Parts: sequence; structure tokens; C-alpha cells
Amino acid sequence: MNLENLSKNKKLTLSILFDIVGMLTLLDIIWAPASAYLMSKMYKGTRGKVAGVVSFIEEAIPGLDIIPTFTIMWFLTYVFQKEEKPIVIEVEAENE
Repeated sequence: MNLENLSKNKKLTLSILFDIVGMLTLLDIIWAPASAYLMSKMYKGTRGKVAGVVSFIEEAIPGLDIIPTFTIMWFLTYVFQKEEKPIVIEVEAENE
């Protein structure tokens, strides 16, 4: 399953689901590495790897399970991230 290429709405749905699982699970020893893996697969590059580490730490430390790490990452990626607009340069060519 390729989690990187999912639409942003599907990623939001999965993020909420994964956060609920993280809040309900009593087996944090199993869920902590699984959440880190899923986070790094959902988001590309350095941001995904850093988010995976944060997710692992958040799930491994008792009491921090209430933080919705996946949903926060979704908002950081799709809502608060500045999107660079391409610069368009128009050039007129003379016909001779």
C-alpha cells in the first residue's frame, strides 16, 4: 500500500483513524513503532521522517497518547504550508 500518493482527504481520514487507534491502544510497545512507520510512509522526505520520530516518542511515553500527531501533521502539510506559486515569464517573439 502506497500511502504517499493518497489524496489529501484520504490522508485526513487515515490520520484521524490512526490518532484514535493511538488513543485507544493499550499496547503502545507495538503501536509506537507502527505509528512511526505509517507516518514516515504517509509524508515524504525529511518532514515525514521527523514526524515519524515525533510520533514514536509521543506513543512511547505514557500520557501523551492524547496528542493527535497524525492530524497535526496533516494540517501542517495541507493547511499551514506555504505553497510556492511558479513564476511565469512571458516572452514575445518577433516574426520576421
